[in-house]
Amino acid sequence: MDRFIDSIEWIAAFFIGIVALDVFVSVLLRYFFGYTIPDAYDFGQLLLGILIFWGIAATSYRGTHITVDLVWANVSPYWQRVIDVFATLVLLFVVTVQTYTLFDKVSSTYSSNLATFDLRLPVWPFFALAWIGDVAAVLLIGVRTYRLIFHPEMMKTPDLVKSGE
Repeated sequence: MDRFIDSIEWIAAFFIGIVALDVFVSVLLRYFFGYTIPDAYDFGQLLLGILIFWGIAATSYRGTHITVDLVWANVSPYWQRVIDVFATLVLLFVVTVQTYTLFDKVSSTYSSNLATFDLRLPVWPFFALAWIGDVAAVLLIGVRTYRLIFHPEMMKTPDLVKSGE
């Protein structure tokens, strides 16, 4: 399972690299050579959408995204675990509903034959790739929930720097 989790994180990192490369090459060609890549804007938008959903998958399991833990930091370890389980269950519900609605968007985009402006490439594969990232997020949040409830020792926690040290 840890290999699966790590592979999701690598896929998200790959898409970060693709988006960065797309932006860099587009800007370089446009400003220095006066050339625009066909559909560069469309690709940028579509790749950014894919990146967002795979990024949700990557950060959902580890719990290393930005959080405000004012209450959590001031309660006992038992209540910290209760808060973690509750928050993860809420996240699981929200992302599951999001995944369901995104699948509807993928199927409606496929049915409508929506295409990019210049090259007339179909858009639905980009939406499908984003949806797969969302499915990965649901799976990882499910694993996180299971581990928080039944095997909390398996959860890797980031080293936090305490103020004043």
